[in-house]
Amino acid sequence: MRYVRYLCIAIFALALISVALANRSIVTLQMLPQEVAGWFAVNPTAQLPLFLVILGSIVAGLLVGFVWEWIREYGQRAEAARQAREMRRLEREVARLKGEKHQGKDDVLALLDEAG
Repeated sequence: MRYVRYLCIAIFALALISVALANRSIVTLQMLPQEVAGWFAVNPTAQLPLFLVILGSIVAGLLVGFVWEWIREYGQRAEAARQAREMRRLEREVARLKGEKHQGKDDVLALLDEAG
């Protein structure tokens, strides 16, 4: 299974390298549309290779997706933490009740009672 994962990573890396090599031309990237840039009297642009724009867009999309999922799953994580706290509380209560049940008994009889 590990080799299948390495094979998939290698294929993905080759695909990214081929995209980078095929898109080396320099493009002008405008940070704001012309209409909005006119409002602020700024026109931020950058001269970048096209593959950087493509790969940067992929990375930005992945980051937005990860943050979106992290926010979406907050309720599930909070519920899991609440259930874990409740389970620990109940385990402590069961241990305390078992201790009270066997209080004053012979230790061997208490162990046999717990096992059976």
